[in-house]
Amino acid sequence: MKNILLIATGGTIASKGTNSGLTPQLSSEEILEYIPSVCRLCHVDALQLFNLDSTNIEPKHWEAMAAAIKANYDRYDGFVILHGTDTMAYTSAALSYLIQNPSKPIVLTGAQRPIDKEITDAKMNLYDSFLYASDDYSQGVVIVFQGQVIAGTRARKIRTKSFNAFSSIDFPDVAVIRNNHIVRYIREEKNCQQPVFYDKMNGRVFNLKLIPGMDASVIHYLKPYYDALIIESFGVGGIPCYEEDRFMKAIEDWTAAGKLLVMTTQVPHEGSDMVIYNVGSRIKERFELLEAYDMTPEATVTKLMWLLSVSRDFDTIKTLFYKPVNHDILF
Repeated sequence: MKNILLIATGGTIASKGTNSGLTPQLSSEEILEYIPSVCRLCHVDALQLFNLDSTNIEPKHWEAMAAAIKANYDRYDGFVILHGTDTMAYTSAALSYLIQNPSKPIVLTGAQRPIDKEITDAKMNLYDSFLYASDDYSQGVVIVFQGQVIAGTRARKIRTKSFNAFSSIDFPDVAVIRNNHIVRYIREEKNCQQPVFYDKMNGRVFNLKLIPGMDASVIHYLKPYYDALIIESFGVGGIPCYEEDRFMKAIEDWTAAGKLLVMTTQVPHEGSDMVIYNVGSRIKERFELLEAYDMTPEATVTKLMWLLSVSRDFDTIKTLFYKPVNHDILF
């Protein structure tokens, strides 16, 4: 029987009602009491790392999760992390970069309704997560939710209330779970190598979503506080040519200060391709920048946070940015 470590961090699954709304209150041990049948799948130990609404998750919490897995990696066959859904996709991407090439499964799950409610998705999600974590063929960082198994860098929350909250963006589900059976869509050779752990994330990354008529001076205001700027542009990617070409001048000032610029798209599917239109090609030809192509916003943000903690050399960052990690980039 496999040994699985449950790492609880809070979220809706652990929440109870208060006069001011749902708040995480249940401990990991209390949550396990709701799914006694899991004892037939595996042996479970529990670790209460923190008990937060996932809106309050930040890079230091990702570092703590990675550190907990590193400290217990040799003692367990897999890991299940209980997490709020609102930032789960960020956390699954961040852990994909902090823990690279793990041969063991690192599963994130949660719920849209608390586990103590009569109608809830929590019990199924949690049971499925232990089922997947206990399987011999499971490995890597994934989200298990509503029967879907999604690569950690490809998940995005697309619904705020429905049980089918997550989608795999421009990449197939790794597997689906139906009636306690795992149906694998992607079969990878079992990784026999030791994982590479990292312990730092640089949170000085800003994601700027363009809107029509935006004042380019916002980029100047960001400069003292951030080391990398992601611009979510329109369509396949480009920069507006407003009066006096202020965006171009603001970007020139940003890059001249030695700061990193990454271009991506606001469109959920199919990614960016800046060379198609002049509004994109002119900036790509003029500046040293990175293009996210088909990476999700969550993966783009967290990969930059990891990279900025590893190196400040542009060529090194560029090489690592385009090197696939957990299926994050296909272009």
